[in-house]
Amino acid sequence: MTNSSSVQQHEHIAHYLRSAIKEGTFSTGDPLPTEAELSRRFETSRGPVRQAMSTLRAEGLISSGRGRRSVVLDKVSTQSFDDVISFSQWCRKSGIQPGQKTQWVARRKAEAALAAQLEISDCDPVVSVYRLRLMDGAPAMVERLNYPLSVGRHVLAFDTDAGSIYQELIDNGVDINHATRTIDAVGADQEDADLLEVPVGTPLLRVRRRAFTLEGTPVEYSDDRYLPWKASFTMNSTREHPNALSMVSDASYVN
Repeated sequence: MTNSSSVQQHEHIAHYLRSAIKEGTFSTGDPLPTEAELSRRFETSRGPVRQAMSTLRAEGLISSGRGRRSVVLDKVSTQSFDDVISFSQWCRKSGIQPGQKTQWVARRKAEAALAAQLEISDCDPVVSVYRLRLMDGAPAMVERLNYPLSVGRHVLAFDTDAGSIYQELIDNGVDINHATRTIDAVGADQEDADLLEVPVGTPLLRVRRRAFTLEGTPVEYSDDRYLPWKASFTMNSTREHPNALSMVSDASYVN
């Protein structure tokens, strides 16, 4: 078997298991088929099966096994805290079809709090986007994206219903090197509740992100609000490579 076919088989097996967990064929606590059973089912060696299982473990969906059969830990799609910035890329990696419905795109003047996040002057021009994001056609998240005009000009020229803004910026040479994220919970306001089709006050998982160039210049400030049963976040760290995760109490933020 060639390397390319092995990769395709590994992705195919991972998609099958991920879908079976999502649809309830395997419930939380259920054991998964053994490597031998999956090898027979997909007519492959154990290598692609192990790759697929490793993918699902990294996503937080199944246990490590450690000599025993892996069991289902969760059916909620997970995103690594250090993963790609793009919602579209994350969905596709998880076997989910991403979508979007843009509510508005605007060039406006930055209020003081937003200007501070982007490290620009008050009233400097910014480009802001408000979109509903979909997972397999269903509402999943609302996003508020904000860019300094030097970056946002690419967004103004882009059909934001067409796909990934992140990919469009990369394709136009925008340097998005790293990001910081702050995660907390907020209640859905009327605007978000209407889009997400939930009652006002429904708890949402909020992820506020600042993205930077290699030199540390902010190029994006975003506020993403997920339905908690649509997404969760995982973080993997080791003693040798600790992750700079911190817990803070901070009442100052941009709404």
